[in-house]
Amino acid sequence: MVQTPARTTSGSRAAPSVKVSVPMTITEKILARAAGRPSVRPGDNMFVNADVFMTHDVCGPVSIAIFKREFGADARVWDPERVVMIPDHYIFTADKNANRAVDILREFAREQGIRHFYDITDRSDFRANPDYKGVCHIALAQEGHCRPGEVLFGTDSHTCNAGAFGQFATGVGSTDGGFVMGTGKLLIKVPATMRFVLNGEMPDYLMAKDIILQIIGDIGLAGATYRAMEFAGDALAQFSMEERMTLCNMAIEAGGKNGVVAADDITLRYVRARTDKEFQVVHSDEDATLYADYTYDLSRLEPTVAKPHTPDNRDLARHCEHIEITRVYIGSCTGGKIEDFVAAARILRGRQVRVPTFLVPATQQIYGELETRKLGDQTLMQIFLEAGCIPPAAPSCAACLGGPKDTFGRLNGPEVVVSTTNRNFPGRMGDKSSSVFLASPYTAAASALTGRVTDPRKVYDFDRVRHAPESYAG
Repeated sequence: MVQTPARTTSGSRAAPSVKVSVPMTITEKILARAAGRPSVRPGDNMFVNADVFMTHDVCGPVSIAIFKREFGADARVWDPERVVMIPDHYIFTADKNANRAVDILREFAREQGIRHFYDITDRSDFRANPDYKGVCHIALAQEGHCRPGEVLFGTDSHTCNAGAFGQFATGVGSTDGGFVMGTGKLLIKVPATMRFVLNGEMPDYLMAKDIILQIIGDIGLAGATYRAMEFAGDALAQFSMEERMTLCNMAIEAGGKNGVVAADDITLRYVRARTDKEFQVVHSDEDATLYADYTYDLSRLEPTVAKPHTPDNRDLARHCEHIEITRVYIGSCTGGKIEDFVAAARILRGRQVRVPTFLVPATQQIYGELETRKLGDQTLMQIFLEAGCIPPAAPSCAACLGGPKDTFGRLNGPEVVVSTTNRNFPGRMGDKSSSVFLASPYTAAASALTGRVTDPRKVYDFDRVRHAPESYAG
């Protein structure tokens, strides 16, 4: 990794339809458009118009209560077509308070005429709920709510996941959520941009999770506090949309206001297959001012973990192979996408796990793909079950945020787990006496086979040249 004081964003260009008065980054251009200004600078404070607002069952009820308190019991949201409500966190539980939270969303959606409410009414069989999606951040992308050049506010810190689509996406609190529902805008301070240039050939054994853990380890938990983390470089052409989501998802773990990747042909193919709404692509100007500039040669990176109890407690997986574990968890918005499961299946095919291995697909669509996508002559589901994994849970956040004690995969004692989730603070996945090692699906699956934190190169013969993740399963 090389840090330089460079001030330009090389190799990018402004969208032809955007009149640029001063050089700006992607984040600055999006916020300038949303504020109706010709240009903005880091530190500027202004009201920004939202294109989409998202909330879920944890923060939604509080945002609704604040909305009604401040705007009136009979108030209407600013635009019911732009409000997206996705129950996903505490769904498959007998906890009455958690169940009531979903009821509140349902009642509000009916009252306000909110069309994009992905409801669940039968918790005993998620398939009986065609509207139910699963984890909000992945569902937003799959349902076409993530579009380049737009502003997305969500009452969840990992809303920055959507920056993978070249948009400004950031998490807000429940109070701000109530304000956005009522006005469609929010007071924002323009963040300075930190650029992370990714170059070189990405090894077959490396995943986006390894890269973002490396970056967070380099700059620390507060290294990007209230700044935009822009990911650039030649290597991004090798990244699928799911890998880009992994990068942007964990920007918040370094304190980032948002993460962002410039939209390209890969982005446009994904987005246009899911929405017919118009949008405007923007790129950083070559002479835009940057707060900091980091450069990485991906060919020199290795499988990485974040040791307990912070995401910046970075180490190489091969340095931790003496640590015995009690379980493995593969799931969440960061690690429960279909490519994450394809990666895990590569490692587990034809082998047996030595510790309980929990699988939680992020969305109903991904769950279905586990049953249809094949690696060789077996479906992913067959590979996992024959390897001795616990049958996959219904799609949701599950144990990523701990949840009630009957939550699938929750740590209810002093467990030591290798997890593809995004946080490992004490108590994050349940019991405070537990320890969580954050890792890629490759490292998680390798660790499941050995019962120890394991560099995946120790148990799998990776290809000399990396292929696109989707090429490993048809």
